Amino acid sequence: MPSPAHFRGTVAAIVDQPDDLRELRVFHKALADVNRLRIVRRLAEGPATIGDLIDTVGLSQPLVSWHVARLKAAGVVETKRTGREVFCQLRPNVFDEVAERQRILLGVSGTADAAAERLVEAH
Repeated sequence: MPSPAHFRGTVAAIVDQPDDLRELRVFHKALADVNRLRIVRRLAEGPATIGDLIDTVGLSQPLVSWHVARLKAAGVVETKRTGREVFCQLRPNVFDEVAERQRILLGVSGTADAAAERLVEAH
């Protein structure tokens, strides 16, 4: 017999979820993995090949490619194939765009962001 928590989770998954919020969820889930965050941090320095990313994160080529695919599906990364090489880069302004869209969708004002930045700077 399923637990009450399992039942609640199943019911929650059935409930119609707004597409705009689902879009935010995909973005945040893509960044909810340490290896993908390490890839993003490397790409913040500039474009890189899959081989460069393998050297950075120390994972196998299939795993790095899988992580890059998750980031690409979330709109964080762009890729371009040149011969056998796949070049990756962060999508320009992606974090600013998502932050603004998130503020609008969630009804959060920019003043909370300023307070959060001060908190981060203090630590």
